[in-house]
Amino acid sequence: MRPSRNDLLIKAFSGVLKARRLALGLTQEDLAGAIELDRPYITLIESGAKQPSLSVVWRLAAGLQITMSELAALVDVQLARLQSPPTAPATAKKVVTRRKP
Repeated sequence: MRPSRNDLLIKAFSGVLKARRLALGLTQEDLAGAIELDRPYITLIESGAKQPSLSVVWRLAAGLQITMSELAALVDVQLARLQSPPTAPATAKKVVTRRKP
């Protein structure tokens, strides 16, 4: 089966994994050891270069101390952020006042 190339979904998933790992104070080596994967594979997943199987995603969630449904919810939130158009920053209008002589 050919892997998906939904780039925003891959970016959301990999970003959530890395953010959660860092929030727990884990290195890639720590996470890999806890779920019996190789550290380079964690690197590839976090960079979006590899898409893990369902069983690996299950193990990743467990290693990150969350359920699959919690992981999916976090990815949904991140995906929505990535899909929403950026808002233009408010620009300050220069107010010119004229002084009477």
